[in-house]
Amino acid sequence: MEFCPKCKLTLVAKDKDGKRLLACRKCGYETDKYKPLIISERVEKSPLDSVVVVEKNEETLPKTKITCPNCGHNEAVWWVQQTRSADEAPTVFYRCTSCKHSWREYG
Repeated sequence: MEFCPKCKLTLVAKDKDGKRLLACRKCGYETDKYKPLIISERVEKSPLDSVVVVEKNEETLPKTKITCPNCGHNEAVWWVQQTRSADEAPTVFYRCTSCKHSWREYG
């Protein structure tokens, strides 16, 4: 990063007459004498060395004891969502851990 010697602002790249220059946006200072930035990266491990493979899609939602209206199983995951206006109670959704049936209860 280069700075203007007059006003100390950052110089930005600019093309002028087919040449690449660094120019100050405030005072108009221009220069073609700069060192291009060279970025390099050395990877010592393969990017795939630390990939974790998930075999099974597990629910991460909290569980509760409630009877499923579809199959009668007594465990479900639940989450809360605001489905109506903000001054009304949120809606609680449930999904049975056995048959995956979803239902809701209004608060």
